[in-house]
Amino acid sequence: MNPRHVLVLGGGPDAEREVSLESSRCVAEALATLPGHRVHREVIGAIDLATLRALPGDVIFPALHGPFGEGGPLQDLMEQDGRPYVGCRAFAARAAMDKIGSKLAGLGVGVPTTPARVFNPRDLACPLPLPVVLKPIHEGSSVGVHICTTPAQWEAAVLAATADIKAHPQRSYMVEGAVLGGAELTVGILDGTPLAPIRIRPKSEFYDYHAKYHSDDTKYEVDPPLAPGLKERLQQQARALAVAIGVRHLCRVDFLLSREGEPWLLEVNTMPGFTGHSLLPMAAAHAGLPFAALAQCLVECAVRDAARG
Repeated sequence: MNPRHVLVLGGGPDAEREVSLESSRCVAEALATLPGHRVHREVIGAIDLATLRALPGDVIFPALHGPFGEGGPLQDLMEQDGRPYVGCRAFAARAAMDKIGSKLAGLGVGVPTTPARVFNPRDLACPLPLPVVLKPIHEGSSVGVHICTTPAQWEAAVLAATADIKAHPQRSYMVEGAVLGGAELTVGILDGTPLAPIRIRPKSEFYDYHAKYHSDDTKYEVDPPLAPGLKERLQQQARALAVAIGVRHLCRVDFLLSREGEPWLLEVNTMPGFTGHSLLPMAAAHAGLPFAALAQCLVECAVRDAARG
């Protein structure tokens, strides 16, 4: 094991800042347990290049979630900084953060996904048949998600989304066909290799922000019993989408399973959480890679790929 001086970044200016603070803390503490490693954890906002260059470390682990930290802007800065860093290059980060773009990429490699439209607040009528989901195009962790099964729910969601857009002019929304009554499954990808699927069983009907990061009532089944061939199908689809987008090092691909047992692509996360409730570390541990070893693996991936250019 080569000793490393790792700069772990956390925080950021996005709605998922709280999750990022916890992810970065967990990553920094895990790396600090490894022999010879030095770790500097820095809590940032919308950092600039000069500030980034002044921070110590030979390798950067950006444990940030959301449009700035995960969706391209921070990756642009890290490219200019020149040090090895964990995660996607900027072009892939942007492609994955764009939920409509990633759905189109999925369709291009044969991954089924429900119809979607860009939401325009001036259009009061729903552009797709109910039930639908109205949600931000460039956010994660179920931020701003509205499930609409009735016209009244659609009208309420339009009002909420319109108010959110006024408060955050950079935010855009989409409408997509809802998959209800089945299950949510996720497949992690680690350095190109799909991990075992995880089935998510929240106590509430919807796997929202609280269920993801705060509730101890949410149950997770690693490598659950699935219909014959479904596990391999999910892993193949997750890997194909990751390759199509240009993901490197890690990602998590989320699927919704219909009542009929058919998987539908939900989204791609290029810097999934590293908290006590997070799914990619859970799947890695199932594969024999505990948290500290996972963090070390990702740091070594960054160093390796920087050497390759």
